[in-house]
Amino acid sequence: MNNEKQAIIIGAGFAGLAAGIYGQMNGYKTTIFEMHDKPGGLCTSWKRKGYTVDGCIHWLVGSNPDSAMHDYWEEVGLIQGRECIYMDSYMHYECPDGRVITFHRDIDRLEKHLIEFSPQDEAHIRRFINGIKLSIPFNQPSKNVSFPERVYKQLKLYSTFVTKGKQMQYWMKVTGKEFADGFKDPDLRNAFSEMWIPEFSILFMFFTFAYLSAKNAGYPLGGSMPMSKALEERYKALGGTIVYNSRVARIITENNKASGIVLGDGKEYRSDIVISAADGYCTIFKMLDGRYADDKIRDIYEKWIPFHPLLIVGLGVNRRFDEIPLSVSGFSFPLREEVVIADKKRSRLPVHLYHHDPSMAPEGHTTLTVMLETNYEYWKELHSDKKAYVSKKDEISAQVINLLEQRFPGISSQVEMVDVATPMTFERYTGNWKGSFEGWLITPENSNTIMKPMSQTLPGLDNFYMCGQWVEPGGGLPTGILSARRLFKAICKKDGRKFRATKA
Repeated sequence: MNNEKQAIIIGAGFAGLAAGIYGQMNGYKTTIFEMHDKPGGLCTSWKRKGYTVDGCIHWLVGSNPDSAMHDYWEEVGLIQGRECIYMDSYMHYECPDGRVITFHRDIDRLEKHLIEFSPQDEAHIRRFINGIKLSIPFNQPSKNVSFPERVYKQLKLYSTFVTKGKQMQYWMKVTGKEFADGFKDPDLRNAFSEMWIPEFSILFMFFTFAYLSAKNAGYPLGGSMPMSKALEERYKALGGTIVYNSRVARIITENNKASGIVLGDGKEYRSDIVISAADGYCTIFKMLDGRYADDKIRDIYEKWIPFHPLLIVGLGVNRRFDEIPLSVSGFSFPLREEVVIADKKRSRLPVHLYHHDPSMAPEGHTTLTVMLETNYEYWKELHSDKKAYVSKKDEISAQVINLLEQRFPGISSQVEMVDVATPMTFERYTGNWKGSFEGWLITPENSNTIMKPMSQTLPGLDNFYMCGQWVEPGGGLPTGILSARRLFKAICKKDGRKFRATKA
């Protein structure tokens, strides 16, 4: 196009790559600047001694070809040629008395199992099951589905809004902790507490199980990095440019218009449009010095809750674990006694086995991860003394291996690879605020953003936009794609262009 606009995009995570893809599709000449040397941002994995440690994907909403999200994955080139597998359960919770609570993917089986486990909680269990069933109509159909079936499902969704809208609003305001506290059985209560983030709206647990039950949240074999690479390939095939190892230090503004960026090494690049798909706090309060943050924005960064930082211990083990059933999020087992790992007391150990994905380890071997919530400030202080920081990571990895002996005797001698990632790791490679592994949680305080999305602009600044998890509460990979798509529809409308999106 002879009227091609130049657009700079900050960050090559899912949102940044998708913004580049939709920008290129619609006649914008885009360049992405990425601080790391790889695409994907938080959707990443890394190799150690022949093993792959995955820091992101457990399930992919939109894996079913009959779902609407699948259409968007096809547009950005992610789903083509990708094999997804579907496991029969979400999680296994091993109780101190030897019983196991299994969160089955099949809703009827799940209901029967939970009621048999705790008959006294039947009423609250049925609330959980009914919440899942309430969410099923939101699994919208692909354009490839027959017209009559699409109409039927859309009418069903409309009917759900009309007849069940108040129920949806109610559950939106109930947190995971509040729902878990409604169980009388302590094991069931603790299992729900562990399964869902305490401050996160319980409605999104319902959605998760609704997607799983419809086989619309499969695990993509190969894990995170191949998906990020697929987006990178799609973007480049459309003519886009990525500049790696290029941290953006400042966004250039002139007469309250964004006109380019300055990198950490002082180099300047100019453009008609600047889009940040990077960390929200860094963008607003560092790259723009807080000059375009009004009271509403400041209030958000003071009061809203981001996803909790994680401590990830990855292990490569010369063992198969065939006796452990496959599950989406792994299992957890009780420790013989409470211990302190890093900054918190722990009475259980959550374990995610990748024995469902042969690409993650050499044949006959298995990669496993232990993911624990942790405190950013604890690691920030430790990180100021590099020797103490490394020593603490070594101490924790040895501690976790020792604790795994309680569940898997002899595992210590089978460990061939150890890797530890902390909130400082996330901050170093992605710039994510406080080392968070996603953006904002959806809580009762910000649940209105579901019906009324956050602004993708900043007050008083023209030619500047944001997309990604810091303007789309709830996190997740679909959020990044949909946020970028929403943004370029708005940009095209502003520029008098018809928005176009084609499948790869």
